[in-house]
Parts: sequence; structure tokens; C-alpha cells
Amino acid sequence: MSVIGLDIGTTGCKAIVFDREGRILGQGAREYPILTPHPRWAEQEAEQVFRLAWEALVEAVSKAPQKPDALALSVQGEAVIPVDGEGSPLRPAMLGMDTRTDEENEWLIERFGADTLFGRTGMPPHTINTLPKLLWLKKHEQKTWVKANQFLLYEDFFLRRLGGQAVISHCLASRTQMYDLSAGEWDGEILDACDIDPSRLSPLAPEEGGAVGSMLPELVESLGLSGEVLLVSGGHDQACAALGSGVTEEGLAMVSTGTAEVVETAMAKPILDEKLRQGNISVYRHVVPGLYLSMTLNHSGGLLLRWFRDTLCRWESEQARSAGRDPYDEIMADAPKGPTGLLILPHFSGSGTPLLDTSSKGAILGLTFDTTRATLAKAMLEGLTFELRVNIDLLREAGLTIRELIAVGGGARSLLWLQMKADICKVPLRVPEITEAACLGAALLSLAAKGEYPDVSTTAARVVRSQRRIEPKEEESAAYDARYQLYLKVYPALKEIHHTM
Repeated sequence: MSVIGLDIGTTGCKAIVFDREGRILGQGAREYPILTPHPRWAEQEAEQVFRLAWEALVEAVSKAPQKPDALALSVQGEAVIPVDGEGSPLRPAMLGMDTRTDEENEWLIERFGADTLFGRTGMPPHTINTLPKLLWLKKHEQKTWVKANQFLLYEDFFLRRLGGQAVISHCLASRTQMYDLSAGEWDGEILDACDIDPSRLSPLAPEEGGAVGSMLPELVESLGLSGEVLLVSGGHDQACAALGSGVTEEGLAMVSTGTAEVVETAMAKPILDEKLRQGNISVYRHVVPGLYLSMTLNHSGGLLLRWFRDTLCRWESEQARSAGRDPYDEIMADAPKGPTGLLILPHFSGSGTPLLDTSSKGAILGLTFDTTRATLAKAMLEGLTFELRVNIDLLREAGLTIRELIAVGGGARSLLWLQMKADICKVPLRVPEITEAACLGAALLSLAAKGEYPDVSTTAARVVRSQRRIEPKEEESAAYDARYQLYLKVYPALKEIHHTM
């Protein structure tokens, strides 16, 4: 038997068919644009996303020798999609990175208080949240607000299109700022105060996960399949990636390094410490029943390395590609051992958590005539990893335990970077065999729903296999400690300058 993990990301989607052992049988991927019709807006045509995701799904299934009979979704969070009675979008989706909702956030803070909102929902007030986006629609697009039959996110939007009924996981619902973490249901008081009818939101999936419906027969047939294809409760892409990397118990954390860098740390119960709220760190339901997650975010991540590669190392990149080598390996080949003499503030698109300072900017300190491209490249890794440690230190101060980091995404392919993360953050790293963790996590939910294994945690234990483990090196950790203390002084020293530039 086989199952499908369908990942709907911000700029692209991927469908992968896995067998019960987690081996990839077939896959397909597509990319789609982000629309920015006005400053600070970030939107997307949900119909286009569905069409391209269906193409990826068809491709993956056609390549798989074993035909799948279950599917779960891993989706980007906070993308608001108003739909009519037929489930068709009434306007483009408002993405999580859309930041137009300052006034709505201020109203929510005045009405409830930032502490109360965080304590009840686990979501600090921020433009990323679904709730202020709904308030913006109500105020600025009254016709859409009145006409909308439901307000969906990508998970329930896809499930409605695939199976005829919109259902949302507790995991994704708990990222909307409309979900009561302690009660495990939509927060009636918040919805009443915001004049949002709960019937216009999707019903919640069973708390223990499992099947939430079946794919429509005509869609099953168009995939070249027969019989029933179960639709399974999935969740937020980062939570699915955490499951797909093996984060199934307290003390484990995933660091996902792609365009951005995210840390997801597992908790047995929600820790809603004031340090986390002030650090803009969200707390929400894991896709693993009974567990919760905290989430940190660095907007730069691999995007900073891509900028360096394409802007300052174009010739080296072309030479590497023509020789069949990885451009990043070529750029890092002559990187010096130990800490560089540079300090790089990687705020090229503002800072992530815990500051979330959109006016901060990137900076390179310590340049001399001895500085080489390889030194600059390694210093970029150092700056990104110092930001990682800032967040990990904050999580620990707030009472979270992190005894091991599991590394996934493109950054997990760099042994140099993995060792730096272990040394700077003083924590062992583990790399799983399959780093397509979001798709795998969704597939694990499907395998558990099909009864292939007793539960979700057992499924992950049987299927997720480690490729390597990296331990911190004491001497390097001590050397980086001194640089880290200097790094902590960079943002305060440059804040006023960057804010006036």
C-alpha cells in the first residue's frame, strides 16, 4: 500500500507518494507566484494553487508503482480564503506574510490585551494571524464579507475541493488566534467580540486525527485510481515537518532551513511564558495528539546565502554548475577554520523572532583587505546561526527543554553548517534520511489513519530513520561563545542608524 503527502507551501507545492516504510515512490512539484498589488500586501490566487497542486498530484501518482489510497495535507498557515456557497474563492488569498493589519491588531490589543490573547490562543498579536485579516476584510471589503459562505485556510479549502466538505485540523486552527488552546475548540468569546459567526469557519477534525472524508469519485477516477482514497486530517506545514523529522516527544526540536529558518520545539503542555509573548513566539497544537509546539522564525535563512551566491559569486556558481558541482560547496571550499573575524547581522529583510523589527537591516562588520569570499560566506553562516542561538536561548529561558535538534531542509545538506549549529547552540544535531519532512509528516498521518501502525508516534518511530548525528565540539563551542557575546551587541548598536536610513 502507499499514501500521499501533499504539501502546499507559500511559493510552491509538492506531492509525494510514500510506501509504508517511508520510501518515495513518485513525486511531482509546481511553483506559483505571490501577488503584491499594494505595499505590504501579499496575496495568491487559490484556484491557481489548487490547479497546480492537482498537476503535481497527478504526476506523483502516475510515477508510483503502488497506487495510493490515502492523502493528508501539509499547508502554509494563516492564508485567508473567503469562498462562496460552491467553495469558489471570492478574492485572492491573504497570505501570512501580508502585513496590512496594523489597525486591526491595535484594536485586538485594546479589546482583549496582548497577554490575554496570547494566554488564550498561544498567538502573540501580529499581522501574520488570521483573525486581524478577517477584521480587515470586514472593514474594507464589506461586499466580500457579506457574500462569503465560509472563511477557509488552505487545508480546509483543499479538503472541500477534494472531498466536498471543509474540515480543519486542530493544529492549523490553533494558528488562527481564534482557537482556545485550553478548551481545544473555537474561542466563542473572541468570535462574539469580533462578530464572527463560528458557522462561517470550518468544523474541527477529530482531536486524535484520522480520516475526515473520502476523495470525490470523479477525482479518484481522474487520478487513474479505483476504490476509496481517504482524506486525512493534516496540519500546518511546519508541524507536519516536525513530525516528518521525528519530533514526537518533549525535548526534541526541528530546525528547518530553507528560504527561511524555523525552529519547532515539542512540549507536553503549552508553555505560555511572558518571555515567549515578548519574543513573538507562537505556541500551538502539534499534529501529534497530546503535544504542542513553539515556533521561531528567521526570515533570511537560506535566502541570505542565495543572495550572496547570485550577487557576489556569480562566476564561481557558473563554474561549479558547469562542472556538475554544488555552487555552495565551491564557495565554501576555502572557508577558514574556527570563527571568522567578521560579524554579520543577517536582517536583510528585517529581523525574525524574537525582535520582529521590520526596520532592521543587514550589516557586515570587521571587513579588511584580508577578507575573502569564502570568509564572507562562512560569516553569513555564523550570523544566521547566532540568530538561531538567540531563539534557542530564549526558549530555554522560558522553560522549554531542547536536548536534540533535528535538521531538515536545504541547510541540512551542509556538514559545515550543521557542525556550526551544534557548536554555537551547544546541542547535538540529527539529520534524517528523508529531508522532505513536510510531505513525509503528512504521509505519516495517512499511514496512522489507515491503521498501518498503532498511532502517529509509533508510525514516526518506525518510518523516520536517521542519516547522521553531529555532536558539539567543546573547543569550537568555547571559541564561538566569545564571538556570540560580541554579536549580541550588534543589533542594539545599529538599531537607531537602521531605523533612520
